[in-house]
Amino acid sequence: MKKEEVLAEGILEHVGGKDNLRQLAHCMTRVRLALKDPTKADIQALKQLDGIMGVIDDETLQIVVGPGTVNRVADHLSRKTGLAIGEESVDENLTFEERAAIERQKVKDKQKSPFKRFLRRLGNIFIPLIPGLVASGIINGAANFAKNAGVDATETWMQILLLIGSTLFAYLAILVGWNTAKEFGGTPVLGAIAGGILFNPLLVDIVIYGEPLVVGRGGLFGVIFAAWLMTYLEKHIRRFMPVSIDIIFTPLLTVLIVGFTALYAIMPVAGVLSDGIMKAINVILEVGGPLAGAVLAGFFLPLVMVGLHHGLTPIHLELLNTVGNTALLPILAMAGAGQVGAAMAIFVKTRNQRLRNIIKGAIPVGFLGIGEPLLYGVTLPLGRPFLTACMGAAVGGAFQATMKTAALGVGVSGLSLTPLIDNGMYLTYIGGLVISYVFGFLFTFWFGFKEEMADGI
Repeated sequence: MKKEEVLAEGILEHVGGKDNLRQLAHCMTRVRLALKDPTKADIQALKQLDGIMGVIDDETLQIVVGPGTVNRVADHLSRKTGLAIGEESVDENLTFEERAAIERQKVKDKQKSPFKRFLRRLGNIFIPLIPGLVASGIINGAANFAKNAGVDATETWMQILLLIGSTLFAYLAILVGWNTAKEFGGTPVLGAIAGGILFNPLLVDIVIYGEPLVVGRGGLFGVIFAAWLMTYLEKHIRRFMPVSIDIIFTPLLTVLIVGFTALYAIMPVAGVLSDGIMKAINVILEVGGPLAGAVLAGFFLPLVMVGLHHGLTPIHLELLNTVGNTALLPILAMAGAGQVGAAMAIFVKTRNQRLRNIIKGAIPVGFLGIGEPLLYGVTLPLGRPFLTACMGAAVGGAFQATMKTAALGVGVSGLSLTPLIDNGMYLTYIGGLVISYVFGFLFTFWFGFKEEMADGI
């Protein structure tokens, strides 16, 4: 058997078997499993499996196996369980104990702070879009890089590249609306309609409150709220709608009510909220300068640790929509760079062969901006290097904030973000990466790692 299949077998063995899986999904580095009975999972045994870099026991069981590998492991799990990726099992033959376990997990999830649950929901909406955002961002960045280098933008191949790179962003509101409705248990196409309404070009011909409407006013925050309202109304209308006419009148009433509400209420309110968030971020970066950059970069790894970093994606996208670039992304990208520096220091100091092998396998993708393998396989298990990595990131974040580096799109951080940097400040951005590498290395080398720390790896 291939190593990915062996890993899938091991995962199934330690999560209670294939019949204990309720839902299967994955992101760029993590297999995400919803279990019928979470108590059957042996977390410690999972962590010891060769190829697993970390396990996060949260609303779903998140198993970090790294980029590339995650797709193959998820495919093997799908074939072995018969559960489609992203699809939830509707097993009506659950035992009383399994149903009780699911209910206990729901209660446990509700006990989390509202802010954490809010970020988790946002993450679930945007995680499925990340591969497309990354691919589109890189294509756009490469095309703009070529334009800055003097390539004629009217060349057919350049026009095609720009077309491909911009397609996702042209229809992003519809996709976000779809995912929002799906996340909250509604009909996805109704959520897609909500997103389409707020970004429909025909809005410019409609005058409300004495002013013509602005396409996209309120941005993705408005889309998310409108799609959630679609789901909420759909469920409540269905409660009193006769079954014989439900298929006609439930979606009809839902779309009409939310459509008018979106234009008269959601767009103005979401617009004020969006403007406020964008102004607050700009003020923080303008007034706080290097200190703000250091704090933002230094505290980003803890967000990644608990999987809440995807909740910031709509803020990046809204900055792109309103300002034209995002100064936040290059600052946060320093978190991964600080971790790369810390890992290199550990590699230089340690004699533990298993730890060195983990670093050798994880550090190439770390340079390219995918930090979870290093996070869960190296710095976090060791403890102190996680803190020195954050310190190295803070120095790089302060530099990026001082230099006012910004990105023209959303993509993977690290070196992969370079083509997306605005105003041709590619060397400045790379300089910030090098600063984070160096200080992450030095802090870890000086006082972040001792050989005895590697004994538990």
